[in-house]
Amino acid sequence: MEFLIAILVIIIILVIPNIKVVPQARSYVIERLGSYYTTWKNGLHVKIPFIDRISNNVSLKEIVKDFAPQPVITKDNVTMQIDTVVYFQITDPKLYTYGVERPMQAIENLTATTLRNLIGDLELDQTLTSRDTINQQMRMILDEATDPWGIKVNRVELKNILPPKDIQEAMEKQMRAERQKREAILKADGEKQAAILSAEGEKEAAILRAEAKRVSMVTEAEGQAEALLKVYQAQAEGIKAINDANPSAAYLTLKGYEALEKVANTDSAKIIIPSEISNVSGLITSMKEVVNVDLPQKKSTK
Repeated sequence: MEFLIAILVIIIILVIPNIKVVPQARSYVIERLGSYYTTWKNGLHVKIPFIDRISNNVSLKEIVKDFAPQPVITKDNVTMQIDTVVYFQITDPKLYTYGVERPMQAIENLTATTLRNLIGDLELDQTLTSRDTINQQMRMILDEATDPWGIKVNRVELKNILPPKDIQEAMEKQMRAERQKREAILKADGEKQAAILSAEGEKEAAILRAEAKRVSMVTEAEGQAEALLKVYQAQAEGIKAINDANPSAAYLTLKGYEALEKVANTDSAKIIIPSEISNVSGLITSMKEVVNVDLPQKKSTK
């Protein structure tokens, strides 16, 4: 009985520690007698005591590594500090375990050397404006280089690009000058647009004033023409009424006197009216005789 209990205790001590549960998104690399045997995925597994051992516990999640800033030199001999962030994932636990010694340090060194090679072919301005291009090229190079290690590089990002202090000051001055230039251009464009709008407004106002004056003059002329027309129409109607009434000789004589009165009021008129004129025809005959008498006298004086 005691022997069975001892055997049971030994079995428990040996078996229970060799029962392993592999969690999700992890893999265990198993060696048997010092050689690679298999890779355990998630689930329940049992290893043989003293024969099998877990060589590596590998995470299959995406890993983010922020590497320290690296000094790099551009094509135009400007030294700057650039730090990178690499996003990668272990796709083959066996290659990751046996492919390279210290994989994280290998990735960091590979990132630094690749970055120096790429930046060495670019000038400072290109480096500052070509982040996306540099990121894409680095991802392709790192992914290809780490493929034998069982690693897939998903993304590479340049986190910070730090030029020397004097370069930063020069860039800030250039940026301020560019902003002042854009401000001056915008101000000039605004003043130009304001002047154009003002001139167009004055032009439209002048056109409207001229049109209003023209309409006023046309309206006034039409009014005067209409008034004159009405006067002539009234005179014509008056004459027609007189003719229709068959006026007497006395009425015509009176009208003749009124006409002579108007003629006599002018400065250049000189008329001699005989007292025995009794009608308009006699008046007209007397005026002719006066004119005929004056003409010989003027000739005799010459």
